[in-house]
Amino acid sequence: MTTSSETSGTHTHDHNNSHSHVHSQASLKQVINRLSRIEGHIRGIKSMVTESRPCPEVLIQLAAVRGAIDRVSRLILDEHLNECVARAAKEGNIEEELEQLKAALDRFLP
Repeated sequence: MTTSSETSGTHTHDHNNSHSHVHSQASLKQVINRLSRIEGHIRGIKSMVTESRPCPEVLIQLAAVRGAIDRVSRLILDEHLNECVARAAKEGNIEEELEQLKAALDRFLP
């Protein structure tokens, strides 16, 4: 479930009903803006392929998208470590939070 709080400028969502995550609107906006740019870039690459553009040009653009995805992933990870893991440590449930992070990283990393 996702809710927003107008007064605090935060965004709350629940992962597996274990606890709530609260993120600043500024952080969410930054991630959403980057994802929107990536989405547009992907559409551009799709057009390049449709237009039969040279493969090296397409590969260069795919590399740019991969870099953009890596950068947005880093933003999300940094936010998670700084906000969610720190909050879990204060609340005394750091082990559960770290297990969830490890599981996510196992799927994320090659």
